[in-house]
Amino acid sequence: MAGEAPRRQPTLDEVAARAGVSRSVASRVLNKAPHVSPSKRQAVERAVRQLGYVANPFARALATRQTGAAALVVSGEDPSIFADPFFAQVIVGASQALEEADLHLMLCLAASERGRKRVEELLRSRGADGVMLMALREGDPLAAAAEEAEMPVVFGGRPVDSVPRWYVDVDNVGGARAATEYLVSLGRTRVAVICGRLDTETGRARYRGYRDALLSAGLDPLPPQEGDFTEPSGAAAMDVLLANAPDLDAVFAANDNMAAGALRRLRAAGRAVPADVAVVGFDDLTVAQVADPPLTTVHQPVTALGREMARMLVTVVNGHDPTPLILPTRLVTRSSA
Repeated sequence: MAGEAPRRQPTLDEVAARAGVSRSVASRVLNKAPHVSPSKRQAVERAVRQLGYVANPFARALATRQTGAAALVVSGEDPSIFADPFFAQVIVGASQALEEADLHLMLCLAASERGRKRVEELLRSRGADGVMLMALREGDPLAAAAEEAEMPVVFGGRPVDSVPRWYVDVDNVGGARAATEYLVSLGRTRVAVICGRLDTETGRARYRGYRDALLSAGLDPLPPQEGDFTEPSGAAAMDVLLANAPDLDAVFAANDNMAAGALRRLRAAGRAVPADVAVVGFDDLTVAQVADPPLTTVHQPVTALGREMARMLVTVVNGHDPTPLILPTRLVTRSSA
């Protein structure tokens, strides 16, 4: 008489589903990794007993490489960059999503040659389960290091040099176009631009949106004045614009910090906003609400950017292949235009 068919072994995914946790959390519990809450650890252990799960030794060998942490890496020269309200909101969003997956957040700044070398070593050594990489410039060596990394890498914003496999970005071109079209709709015909760094995709995309909108309206774009997304650089660019194009009647600044700097210099020059010069920014950060006057700006979902980057990273860590994501923008009108 034929014997009974062998009973199918339950899978790790079934253990995770029974416990109500992600696959990565279940894996870390089975491999006695740290950084798992007691309640989730107990739920996984209970599911293992109920299902009779036996770990595959080969899968165990791979899973033990997990660290329980994900890194947010920002490539920049300013050590205080994480204090910028933009990056602060990105961190909040990423932290929320990683907490749901029981992953800790590591912050890394590649602000020097030594800092870049440390990040490159992190990418080679699998010192984290995955990396979120932001603020790359054209020719940044971290882009090449990410392509060769032994761990998942999700980009926040697209790099200039390539289109990565996994990234989350915002509609920079569309947002800048909407801002410029709004200024044109107000009857402004001499619309200047304070663009971000043109060695970043964000800076180039927002300049393209400005330029496309003016050309579509039959107006001539003014030469771009480049800033570095800080308030002082916006003020310096505004001084140049007032000297080179004194008849300007509107300014689109590629972020709120630079728009705030422009407002300060316009006020010092005796130009009324918006009567003489209308101003629109980009980001919709707190500075836009407290500016004098309050700033019309393009809202981008900054916290959602961080959250979706982290969610995408967790998805990749769990063995899936998500598609890139572009988040929408919208114009918020206030008193400056």
